[in-house]
Amino acid sequence: MTQIPDLKTSFTQLIATPSISALEVEQDMSNQGVIDLLHTWFDDLGFQCKMQSVPNSRNKHNFIASFGPGSGGLLLAGHTDTVPFDEGRWSQDPFTLTEKDNRWYGLGTCDMKGFFALILAALKDMPLEDFKRPLHILASADEETTMNGAKAFAEAKSISPDYAIIGEPTSLKPVYMHKGHLTQGIRVTGRSGHSSDPAKGLNAIEIMHQVMGQLLKLKQHLADNYHEDAFSVPYPTMNFGHVHGGDAANRICGCCDLHIDIRPLPGLALEELEQLVLNYLAPISAQFPGSIVVAPLYPGSEPFAGNAQSSWSKLVAELSSSRPEVVNYATEAPYIAKLGCQTLVLGPGSIEQAHQPDEFLDTAYLKKTVELLKQLIYHACIK
Repeated sequence: MTQIPDLKTSFTQLIATPSISALEVEQDMSNQGVIDLLHTWFDDLGFQCKMQSVPNSRNKHNFIASFGPGSGGLLLAGHTDTVPFDEGRWSQDPFTLTEKDNRWYGLGTCDMKGFFALILAALKDMPLEDFKRPLHILASADEETTMNGAKAFAEAKSISPDYAIIGEPTSLKPVYMHKGHLTQGIRVTGRSGHSSDPAKGLNAIEIMHQVMGQLLKLKQHLADNYHEDAFSVPYPTMNFGHVHGGDAANRICGCCDLHIDIRPLPGLALEELEQLVLNYLAPISAQFPGSIVVAPLYPGSEPFAGNAQSSWSKLVAELSSSRPEVVNYATEAPYIAKLGCQTLVLGPGSIEQAHQPDEFLDTAYLKKTVELLKQLIYHACIK
């Protein structure tokens, strides 16, 4: 049997194993190194371990480890990948765990490879022989880009836990609801020509002006018809984030692009939202056939709504001494919840450190997280 590492050693090894996810092929990396570490550690603990190939990925895999009899139990879920890092903006090597000022610095310390090391530390001190219900560990692929790992896992329905915790950085506060995320690119194609005779061309900027007018009507429709007081911004938002068209003042613009970001509330699925965009642009598309194309910039994330009053939410709130809350960022929760389990997002560290240079986890979270995980596992799998 391989010696199961202590907490700092497992953190160090996970951070030293690059697993960047990116839509651009030149930045994208395999997650196999992280899976190999997890497989070794959880196999040594007696867990049944397996990998699941993730469709529509660059040969990525999910990792699933299970221990305990019967059905139900608890799923502890996290993702194996990180975002790319900003070259030259880190104060130290992002792949070397660096301890300084009561912080552990490194890419993935809080978002979120470190969560697996904390699970391991909790299990080393638990009486696994007393488990009455199973504990499952999911380490998913490509959360930072497509969420195809969580989507594939949910579709496979290989387990049916009663409860789930997704260990994203929430400062150890349970999160039961969040908005979704949709980004779309809208391209208007006109006909370029000399500005002295507008009739001989079709100005894409002028058509885009009409497009933006219709989208502003949709923005108001969303604000008027969808509302959830739990959020600090209690309605779906729409942002015009990028617009570009034309190349010279004396040429009729032949092409214009607009990028938009929409954050839907729970109850407004991405497919429905995409159709709303098309419906609002339909009159302009009819006036200028073939001129308007709408396409996703990258895969969206569905909104998520759990139940703050469920037995699991109340228990986790009691154990964490924090009331269930809502957040504006997206997670794998809507896909994990499809397994039929009561799902919460809860993990160490602050979202303010995620995706930032010099990402860190405050060491004050280490002991608190291990103790909380022990209590959650005890209540879900032993009691």
